Amino acid sequence: MIPKILLSFDVEEFDMPLEYGYSISPEQQMQVGKLGLDKIMPTLLEANIQATLFTTANFANQYPETIKQLSLKHEIASHTFYHSSYTTADLRRSRERLSEIIEKEVVGLRMPRMKQVPVADIINAGYGYDASIHPTWIPGRYNNLHLPRNPYLEEGLCRVPASVSTFCRIPLFWLSFKNFPYSLYLNLAIHSLKKEGFLSLYFHPWEFVDIQSFGLPKYTIKGGQSVLFERLNQLISDLKPHGEFISHQEFVSIRSKHSGG
Repeated sequence: MIPKILLSFDVEEFDMPLEYGYSISPEQQMQVGKLGLDKIMPTLLEANIQATLFTTANFANQYPETIKQLSLKHEIASHTFYHSSYTTADLRRSRERLSEIIEKEVVGLRMPRMKQVPVADIINAGYGYDASIHPTWIPGRYNNLHLPRNPYLEEGLCRVPASVSTFCRIPLFWLSFKNFPYSLYLNLAIHSLKKEGFLSLYFHPWEFVDIQSFGLPKYTIKGGQSVLFERLNQLISDLKPHGEFISHQEFVSIRSKHSGG
């Protein structure tokens, strides 16, 4: 089977400055998030790939036509209702609202900041898979070194982990992409893809615009704007010979058929 590449973006209000004590209004959070989405739109619409956009319903409510346009080519999945606050009811509310906007069923979930919630709550909200697992150790965030690197079932729910290196479980997420030498990051990604048969990478649209004035640590803003955008397009080009870019939803469907589930 051709290895599968799961490229995803967490489409959200830009609230990260709040984590570092920097005040940013809800309106500005939306504006920066939308500027970032506009920046990567050419890649999303013109590149011969399929991606998954984990979108907050709050963001989609502000820009419904853009989200609906993207849904014609890519999978729209839930990033709950708000990025900075959460209640269990938000799981179902966000899925139903996103489904209304794109006029098709929403089946996938990724919790903001990979927050862990009861699997039963995810199932009861009507989701078919969860992509909120990062099987690595992020100081101050989580220690998931005990979790599988490959997709697995938990209480009947398919959980699709973000990818890590095959040794030492180095996370291959957005911070690694912008801070590692490109050749190192690419080699780690290709090795993981060949070893595991899939590669799940995630980014945020706001990374691709100027966010240097929001009091963020340097490691979170390195390589911003055009440099990072060019690196993203280079990554897509360099990965294409090694696998097929598909949505999380399609990947889960393929795995279910092959397992007889």
